[in-house]
Amino acid sequence: MQEYNGIPTRPENDLRDFFQQITEEGIRTDYYGVAYDIRGMRNLNDQLGRNAGTDLMRAHAQGLQNLIGVSGMVARKSGDAYVALFTRSHKDEVIDYLKNTEVSAMGGSVLRNISCHAGYYGITELCTNYEDLNEILNEALRLSRTQASTEMFAFCDDTVMQKLNERREIAGMFADALANEEFLVFYQPKVETKRYRMKGAEALCRWKHNGEMILPFRFIPVYEQNGDICKLDFYMLEHVCRDLARWQKEGKEIVRVSVNLSREHMGDPRLVEHIVEIIDRNHVPHEYIEIELTETSSEVDYMELKNIVNSLHDAGICTSVDDFGVAYSSMNLLIEYPWDVVKIDRSFVPLGTDDEEDKKRLIMLQAIVSIARQLDIECIAEGVETVEQLLILKKNGCNNIQGYFFDRPMPSDQFEERLDALKEL
Repeated sequence: MQEYNGIPTRPENDLRDFFQQITEEGIRTDYYGVAYDIRGMRNLNDQLGRNAGTDLMRAHAQGLQNLIGVSGMVARKSGDAYVALFTRSHKDEVIDYLKNTEVSAMGGSVLRNISCHAGYYGITELCTNYEDLNEILNEALRLSRTQASTEMFAFCDDTVMQKLNERREIAGMFADALANEEFLVFYQPKVETKRYRMKGAEALCRWKHNGEMILPFRFIPVYEQNGDICKLDFYMLEHVCRDLARWQKEGKEIVRVSVNLSREHMGDPRLVEHIVEIIDRNHVPHEYIEIELTETSSEVDYMELKNIVNSLHDAGICTSVDDFGVAYSSMNLLIEYPWDVVKIDRSFVPLGTDDEEDKKRLIMLQAIVSIARQLDIECIAEGVETVEQLLILKKNGCNNIQGYFFDRPMPSDQFEERLDALKEL
């Protein structure tokens, strides 16, 4: 095997070639891979200056290269993100090094303890190419950032490879599934608690393939990641509008239906135009469509979301903020956006117990309902499953409910029966 002398700023393509080499030599299963980034690198750059920060980062990578020796390689992906391959005998040393290491740079004038988020994978026979390795390491690194642990590292195994293959299969099925209309609209009623009468519904996507239902948690994240979710959102809006137009033609008493819109639409300058075109082409009055949008944590997306909500408001289309209270910008959203509806996230719906956490939920619920009422914004609580939750919400002025206590999501033919029942009330 060719030996490498440890140049820490090697490009990732060199590591790709290295992986190919150890594969051809039949020794790749003797190796671990790690993807890592340096914690607090931005602050280090601010404190030390970019040149000193870069020198520190290089010294850290050089130290890792020295540790794993000529049988391994460290390469830079981008910014403070690195990836390395090393023999299994170096595993414990690498873990300790990336956890916390004192690094000296610029002739010893800069000394810092460096810690990293790191994701590891012990390479097996199932991992045959660098693209697979890269995906597994990215997933391991993501887990290292999100797991409830002070260790800041995570290991992935071949179950991740199996999940990646499933994601690829699901991604590859999308075009045919869309063309064959395998995606179905299920409706979950929204109920007002004064008369316990259905006043609206949320459209939820379900996928029926070869007679079996594929659950949303299996396909929605895949299509969010590759961008196909935007096509699916428009498909859902189109089918909801078709249903509403048909029900209206049949003389049914229709209700406003909310349709979810993914964050992935941010950046589409013609988004509102597309939404209005679909609604108008199906001759649906604008007041029967509600667009559900989620909060955002990016300043750029925040301003774009504001423009979308304003444009929909000008077009007479209702908007609701979904999962309210989860992101940092919640209160600004209520002040600056002309929302029609606030959907209170289920995490703020009290369970009806006496513990301290539930008391805090009640306080937050009361505050949100009070603010919304004074701003003339409709409130609806989602995820309501018990009579105790219903009574608490009703007592505290949240008179619109969505959840399993009343109805699970149902196919369109069952929902039609609910619409027929409205005429009898």
